Amino acid sequence: MRTAVQGTVAAGFEPVRHAFVRNFQQRGDRGAAVAVYQDGRKVVDLWAGSRDVDGHEPWAVDTAQVVRSATKGIAAAVVLLLHQRGQIDLDAPVGTYWPEFKAAGKERVVVRQLLAHRAGLPVLERPLTPTEAADGVTGPARIAAQRPVWEPGTDHGYHAQTYSWLLGELVRRVTGRTIGRWVAEEIARPLGLDFWIGLPDDEAGRVGRIGPVDEPAAADGGGLKLRPKPAVSEAYRNPESLTRRAFGAIDPALDENDPAFRAAELPASSGVSTARALARFYASTIGEVDGGPRLFAPATLTLARTEESAGPDRVLVVPTRFGLGYMLHGPASPLLGPGSFGHPGRGGSLGFADPESGIALGYATNGMRKGVTADPRAQALIRAVRSAI
Repeated sequence: MRTAVQGTVAAGFEPVRHAFVRNFQQRGDRGAAVAVYQDGRKVVDLWAGSRDVDGHEPWAVDTAQVVRSATKGIAAAVVLLLHQRGQIDLDAPVGTYWPEFKAAGKERVVVRQLLAHRAGLPVLERPLTPTEAADGVTGPARIAAQRPVWEPGTDHGYHAQTYSWLLGELVRRVTGRTIGRWVAEEIARPLGLDFWIGLPDDEAGRVGRIGPVDEPAAADGGGLKLRPKPAVSEAYRNPESLTRRAFGAIDPALDENDPAFRAAELPASSGVSTARALARFYASTIGEVDGGPRLFAPATLTLARTEESAGPDRVLVVPTRFGLGYMLHGPASPLLGPGSFGHPGRGGSLGFADPESGIALGYATNGMRKGVTADPRAQALIRAVRSAI
């Protein structure tokens, strides 16, 4: 089957185009885009397929998609930039900025523990409805009143949904702005990013529909094994497990194609982005992009990619590594190299940077797979980039 690919690839990066085509031919992609920057210069900008997972309208140059937890990387940048500007102390108790948060034994929970998934708050005692999750009030109030499920700072577990209310409310208390507005005004606009936490009505027409896609009939021999370990499968089956409860903190599950979800400011999951914007964002964290401002000072970059959490993850039930807000290179989430940092979105999307090589990559897809941290399509693109540098 011939795949019509649009866009450009700089000389030497042709392997990325080949891998992108194979993602459609062998790995089940329906519609997707990938962008790569090297040393602040765009070297890959490709898109193909349909903008809707269940449709035929072509993916356009400006098509954007819901990128799920890849949103967390931009949300974490807000807190790090506020620290960089002297507005947040990462070692201060969260209650310094959000007094109600001190309840139920959380007086000593510090800001860095929120970023590194060490706060012991990955679940809610009672799930929120979709309306409650998006109202900006119920989620923060519920989590402020809740007792941690482990002693904060002693272990880590992925805060899949609660990250929205933890970071969102912290930012609101410190700045007086919602996190979506802060991203729009302080990150997206200055850097020229097509990225939103809280999609404006006038951008809705460019966003494609996402949905599940089947796994390939056979592995292509180049990716991670897709079969989960028994302990992981059991954790997702057991309704009482931290895994099920963390991902099920909103019940019934949100319809991610609903305009109300896309408009909601849920920094754990509702970001809408182009692949180009994800790549450009991460490129700006490690250097200048097209002569524009560098986002992270060197000390902030060090914070982002210095290990804060490592080992068996109480929620994901595999070993994970986190810096302050970012997943780090490791067996569960392989990136380009040991110094890489970024964030995947459950189902496929990915953004990351590798300071040592000057590479930043963004991948967005409308075809959602079951995996959380290491989608075979994104991994194929990473291998292709590695072969090109």
